[in-house]
Amino acid sequence: MDLVVTSYDLAKKFPRQEIYGLTAQLQRAAVSIPANIAEGHGRKHRGDYLHHLSMARGSLLELETHLLIAVRLKYVDAGDVQLILESTDELGRMISGLIQKLRDKST
Repeated sequence: MDLVVTSYDLAKKFPRQEIYGLTAQLQRAAVSIPANIAEGHGRKHRGDYLHHLSMARGSLLELETHLLIAVRLKYVDAGDVQLILESTDELGRMISGLIQKLRDKST
């Protein structure tokens, strides 16, 4: 959830005309990550959890893409985004590790 807060803070730097464009997409992707993890964890079946973890990982990659686009459009400083990308990289490894552990349990 810290990643969501950081992403929202960064999105405040985007131009006003992007409020319904890149800003909204970045925020939606960021919120989707912990929401999918929580929803999957609340499901009764491991397969549902794995599915939601996969969706969370997809949203994480989507967030990374939006951040890189924002840098290319010069909406934000590359240094600010680099710190967030380090967090997304770590979170991606954590989600992948959890997915692998859950898959190993089912065999």
